[in-house]
Amino acid sequence: MKRNVFLLALITCFFFGNSYAQEKKQWTLKDCIDYALQNNISLKKTNIQKKSSHEDLLQSQAAILPSLSASTSHSVAYTPWPETGRSTVANGYAVSSVDKVYYNGSYGVNGNWTVWNGGRNTNTVKLNKLTEEQAELDSAEIANQLQEQIAQLYVQILYSEEAIKVNEQTAETTRKNEERGKTMVEVGKMSKADLAQLIAQRAQAEYNIVEAQSNLKNFKRQLKQILQITDNQEFDVAIPATTDEMALQLIPSLNEVYTSALAIRPEIRNVMLGIESSDLSIKIAKAGKLPQIGLNAGFSTNTTSMNDKAWGTQLKSNVNLGAGVSISIPLYDQRQTKSQVNKALLQKENYMLDLKDKQTTLYSSIENYWLQAVNNQDKFKAAKISTESQQTSFELLSEQFRLGLKNIIELMTGADNLRAAQQNELQSKYLAILNIEMLKFYRDGYIK
Repeated sequence: MKRNVFLLALITCFFFGNSYAQEKKQWTLKDCIDYALQNNISLKKTNIQKKSSHEDLLQSQAAILPSLSASTSHSVAYTPWPETGRSTVANGYAVSSVDKVYYNGSYGVNGNWTVWNGGRNTNTVKLNKLTEEQAELDSAEIANQLQEQIAQLYVQILYSEEAIKVNEQTAETTRKNEERGKTMVEVGKMSKADLAQLIAQRAQAEYNIVEAQSNLKNFKRQLKQILQITDNQEFDVAIPATTDEMALQLIPSLNEVYTSALAIRPEIRNVMLGIESSDLSIKIAKAGKLPQIGLNAGFSTNTTSMNDKAWGTQLKSNVNLGAGVSISIPLYDQRQTKSQVNKALLQKENYMLDLKDKQTTLYSSIENYWLQAVNNQDKFKAAKISTESQQTSFELLSEQFRLGLKNIIELMTGADNLRAAQQNELQSKYLAILNIEMLKFYRDGYIK
């Protein structure tokens, strides 16, 4: 019985283990970007700011409408020694007999409406609309930065995966050379000193594998950090097929990318909205010099216990209705309006400088990607030829070494040259792909 239970548990673990292995997620570039856009804390904070800006907009829209308030007050008075024959006033009425304890109540409804205040309310609504749009663009700017960082790390991971394979191939070659060297030492065709160099080369190749694996783990850790994944499950990315054509594709024109980016990049649009908001701030500030016109209306009534009439009758007979117009003309406000206007003008000037700075930074970023794409594309073409040449040379060296026509130093040099050529080819290939894709991202506004 115990044996059957053990076998059942073993089978269960086997199937669950296989199920876990099959379900292990392979993160594509799109998966990483989608996850970051949904879960990044900085993005969530900007979304909160956007909601706060929307509340400001709703409040400014409501400020255009009339305000309405209701009020009521109730009091109880106690006069322990009322003077005989004295009269008093209760809620506007003279009362000849005064009770020791009496009650007064009043009720009112008042409305106010700012008819015109120099366009301050309507311009405030427009300003808050722009502020809400700017908050949305802040979110888009952070989203773009995230996508850019994720794409760069993702390509680094792809490169590191390929670099590990190259180092593994090199290590396999060095192991074969070491075995061949041992055989040659046994037959007296090689010294132990030369064999030691082959062993050292094999050890270095294995060290290079460990180093490449360490780089891969570090890039994955950085990507997890950007995605803000904190669990300890293994994180792995899907390896898409990359071709030489992807590195050799047509590079977008620098001016084409820059012109397109000026129209769609959120950091540029954000500053331009800032300039518009400054114009509105100037108008709002100048409204402080203009008169304000307001309407008001009110309704009130009251009751008292010193009136013999019924409560409802008192409410009706004591009704008061009133309405009025108020005009406020600013004469001297201790320079407040002038200072606000000047500060709004300075804010606009600051936004104009920000726009120039953002345009310069944008052009510099695009130019850097463009130069890197051109340089790495040219490097890749040369490195591809170099790799083919070094591969042929190393194969000849290996054959000549086997025949005793080449020494150990020449063989090791050939192996090092081949590895360096392969690494240069890989690096230039992936950097060309990355920079071309970044140019497309700046031009189109999205990463495929």
